Amino acid sequence: MDYAFHFYNSMAETGIMMALEKCLGETDAPPVVLCIGSDLAVGDSLGPITGTMLRRRPEFRGFVYGTLNAPVTAKEVKYINNFLKKTHPFSKIIAVDAAVGEDSDVGLVKVSNQPLRPGSGANKRLGKVGDVSILGIVAKKSSFSYSVLNLTRLNVVYSMAQTISDALSALSSLKKHDLPKSVNE
Repeated sequence: MDYAFHFYNSMAETGIMMALEKCLGETDAPPVVLCIGSDLAVGDSLGPITGTMLRRRPEFRGFVYGTLNAPVTAKEVKYINNFLKKTHPFSKIIAVDAAVGEDSDVGLVKVSNQPLRPGSGANKRLGKVGDVSILGIVAKKSSFSYSVLNLTRLNVVYSMAQTISDALSALSSLKKHDLPKSVNE
Protein backbone atom coordinates (compact mmCIF):
# COMPACT_ATOMS: atom_id res chain seq x y z
CA MET A 1 0.00 0.00 0.00
CA ASP A 2 1.32 3.44 -0.90
CA TYR A 3 0.48 6.77 0.70
CA ALA A 4 1.48 10.21 -0.59
CA PHE A 5 1.53 13.59 1.13
CA HIS A 6 2.71 16.96 -0.16
CA PHE A 7 5.25 18.40 2.24
CA TYR A 8 3.59 21.84 2.14
CA ASN A 9 0.34 20.35 3.48
CA SER A 10 -0.01 21.22 7.16
CA MET A 11 -1.20 17.66 7.89
CA ALA A 12 1.67 15.94 6.05
CA GLU A 13 3.57 15.10 9.23
CA THR A 14 0.51 13.46 10.80
CA GLY A 15 -0.31 11.62 7.58
CA ILE A 16 3.22 10.28 7.23
CA MET A 17 3.24 9.18 10.87
CA MET A 18 -0.10 7.37 10.50
CA ALA A 19 0.96 5.72 7.23
CA LEU A 20 4.19 4.52 8.84
CA GLU A 21 2.29 3.20 11.84
CA LYS A 22 0.03 1.21 9.52
CA CYS A 23 2.94 -0.08 7.40
CA LEU A 24 5.07 -1.07 10.39
CA GLY A 25 2.33 -2.82 12.34
CA GLU A 26 2.92 -3.90 15.92
CA THR A 27 6.53 -4.24 16.95
CA ASP A 28 8.34 -4.02 20.26
CA ALA A 29 11.75 -3.40 18.74
CA PRO A 30 12.87 0.19 18.12
CA PRO A 31 12.85 1.29 14.49
CA VAL A 32 15.97 1.52 12.37
CA VAL A 33 15.96 4.49 10.01
CA LEU A 34 18.32 4.11 7.06
CA CYS A 35 18.80 7.50 5.39
CA ILE A 36 20.32 7.00 1.95
CA GLY A 37 22.02 9.70 -0.09
CA SER A 38 24.95 12.03 -0.42
CA ASP A 39 25.61 15.69 0.25
CA LEU A 40 27.46 15.98 -3.08
CA ALA A 41 24.20 16.85 -4.86
CA VAL A 42 21.49 18.90 -3.16
CA GLY A 43 18.71 16.71 -4.53
CA ASP A 44 20.38 13.55 -3.23
CA SER A 45 20.83 14.93 0.29
CA LEU A 46 17.28 14.27 1.54
CA GLY A 47 18.35 11.11 3.39
CA PRO A 48 21.45 12.51 5.11
CA ILE A 49 19.66 15.72 6.13
CA THR A 50 16.76 13.67 7.56
CA GLY A 51 19.23 11.46 9.44
CA THR A 52 21.06 14.47 10.85
CA MET A 53 17.80 16.04 12.03
CA LEU A 54 16.73 12.78 13.71
CA ARG A 55 20.07 12.41 15.47
CA ARG A 56 19.61 15.86 17.00
CA ARG A 57 16.20 15.02 18.46
CA PRO A 58 16.46 13.76 22.04
CA GLU A 59 12.89 12.43 21.89
CA PHE A 60 13.65 10.12 18.92
CA ARG A 61 13.80 6.53 20.18
CA GLY A 62 15.43 4.41 17.49
CA PHE A 63 18.57 3.90 15.47
CA VAL A 64 19.72 6.15 12.64
CA TYR A 65 22.18 5.31 9.87
CA GLY A 66 23.07 7.92 7.26
CA THR A 67 23.78 11.53 8.21
CA LEU A 68 25.59 14.47 6.65
CA ASN A 69 28.63 13.55 8.73
CA ALA A 70 28.48 9.81 7.88
CA PRO A 71 26.35 9.29 4.75
CA VAL A 72 25.15 5.92 3.48
CA THR A 73 25.15 6.03 -0.31
CA ALA A 74 23.30 3.77 -2.72
CA LYS A 75 26.56 1.92 -3.46
CA GLU A 76 26.73 0.71 0.15
CA VAL A 77 23.25 -0.83 0.20
CA LYS A 78 24.51 -4.32 -0.66
CA TYR A 79 26.67 -4.25 2.48
CA ILE A 80 24.26 -2.46 4.80
CA ASN A 81 21.45 -5.03 4.39
CA ASN A 82 23.48 -7.81 6.00
CA PHE A 83 24.77 -5.46 8.70
CA LEU A 84 21.28 -4.30 9.67
CA LYS A 85 19.83 -7.82 9.74
CA LYS A 86 22.61 -8.99 12.05
CA THR A 87 22.72 -5.88 14.25
CA HIS A 88 18.95 -5.27 14.55
CA PRO A 89 17.28 -8.66 13.89
CA PHE A 90 13.92 -7.72 15.43
CA SER A 91 13.66 -4.12 14.22
CA LYS A 92 11.76 -2.89 11.19
CA ILE A 93 13.93 -0.91 8.79
CA ILE A 94 12.56 2.35 7.43
CA ALA A 95 14.52 3.40 4.33
CA VAL A 96 14.50 7.10 3.39
CA ASP A 97 15.71 8.33 0.01
CA ALA A 98 15.25 11.09 -2.54
CA ALA A 99 13.62 10.31 -5.86
CA VAL A 100 12.73 11.91 -9.16
CA GLY A 101 9.24 11.73 -10.65
CA GLU A 102 6.66 13.47 -12.76
CA ASP A 103 6.57 17.26 -12.62
CA SER A 104 3.24 17.14 -10.74
CA ASP A 105 4.76 14.78 -8.12
CA VAL A 106 7.58 17.10 -7.03
CA GLY A 107 7.08 17.82 -3.34
CA LEU A 108 5.35 14.54 -2.54
CA VAL A 109 6.54 12.31 0.27
CA LYS A 110 5.56 8.72 -0.49
CA VAL A 111 5.31 6.06 2.20
CA SER A 112 5.16 2.42 1.11
CA ASN A 113 5.09 -0.92 2.88
CA GLN A 114 7.66 -2.11 0.34
CA PRO A 115 11.45 -1.88 0.32
CA LEU A 116 13.04 0.73 -1.92
CA ARG A 117 15.63 0.37 -4.63
CA PRO A 118 18.12 3.24 -4.23
CA GLY A 119 19.58 4.76 -7.36
CA SER A 120 16.73 3.66 -9.63
CA GLY A 121 16.11 7.29 -10.67
CA ALA A 122 19.67 7.37 -12.00
CA ASN A 123 19.14 4.03 -13.80
CA LYS A 124 21.30 2.10 -11.33
CA ARG A 125 20.48 -1.56 -10.68
CA LEU A 126 21.04 -1.98 -6.95
CA GLY A 127 19.48 -4.21 -4.32
CA LYS A 128 16.38 -3.40 -2.35
CA VAL A 129 16.57 -2.18 1.23
CA GLY A 130 14.13 -1.67 4.09
CA ASP A 131 10.83 -3.11 5.22
CA VAL A 132 9.09 0.23 4.72
CA SER A 133 10.17 3.07 2.46
CA ILE A 134 9.86 6.83 2.44
CA LEU A 135 10.61 8.53 -0.86
CA GLY A 136 10.73 12.30 -1.28
CA ILE A 137 10.16 13.40 -4.88
CA VAL A 138 12.65 16.27 -5.12
CA ALA A 139 12.86 16.86 -8.88
CA LYS A 140 11.29 16.11 -12.25
CA LYS A 141 12.60 12.96 -13.93
CA SER A 142 14.68 13.56 -17.02
CA SER A 143 17.40 11.85 -19.01
CA PHE A 144 19.86 14.02 -17.09
CA SER A 145 18.73 12.97 -13.60
CA TYR A 146 22.07 13.64 -11.93
CA SER A 147 22.18 17.18 -13.35
CA VAL A 148 18.61 17.76 -12.18
CA LEU A 149 19.55 16.63 -8.66
CA ASN A 150 22.30 19.27 -8.63
CA LEU A 151 19.78 21.95 -9.62
CA THR A 152 17.22 21.02 -6.95
CA ARG A 153 16.35 23.76 -4.48
CA LEU A 154 17.81 23.21 -1.02
CA ASN A 155 14.68 24.68 0.59
CA VAL A 156 12.54 21.91 -0.93
CA VAL A 157 14.89 19.16 0.28
CA TYR A 158 15.33 20.72 3.72
CA SER A 159 11.59 21.24 4.23
CA MET A 160 10.85 17.65 3.18
CA ALA A 161 13.55 16.36 5.55
CA GLN A 162 12.01 18.41 8.37
CA THR A 163 8.56 16.97 7.72
CA ILE A 164 9.89 13.39 7.53
CA SER A 165 12.03 13.73 10.67
CA ASP A 166 9.11 15.28 12.56
CA ALA A 167 6.89 12.33 11.60
CA LEU A 168 9.54 9.72 12.49
CA SER A 169 10.23 11.40 15.81
CA ALA A 170 6.52 11.59 16.67
CA LEU A 171 6.07 7.94 15.70
CA SER A 172 8.98 6.78 17.87
CA SER A 173 7.75 8.73 20.87
CA LEU A 174 4.37 6.97 20.58
CA LYS A 175 6.07 3.56 20.75
CA LYS A 176 8.04 4.30 23.97
CA HIS A 177 10.99 2.00 23.27
CA ASP A 178 13.39 1.60 26.17
CA LEU A 179 16.64 2.72 24.62
CA PRO A 180 19.65 4.35 26.19
CA LYS A 181 20.00 8.01 25.28
CA SER A 182 23.40 7.26 23.73
CA VAL A 183 21.70 5.70 20.67
CA ASN A 184 21.31 9.14 19.10
CA GLU A 185 24.48 10.78 20.38
